[in-house]
Amino acid sequence: MAFQIIYIVGVILGVVAVLEILSQPINLISKILVIVFVLLTSWIGIAVYYLLLRGRLTRWFK
Repeated sequence: MAFQIIYIVGVILGVVAVLEILSQPINLISKILVIVFVLLTSWIGIAVYYLLLRGRLTRWFK
């Protein structure tokens, strides 16, 4: 039961992260790279996105 809750929370956070990335004003290739990174690395990718990349994507990918 606890693993199911953790899995559902991870899926929700992943979807929210992807939607936030898609709304950023960066080029399509950069969006795809960040989305693939976040989704393939699961919890580590979600943590990196929310702790380091969120709010800084436009500066990193100019």
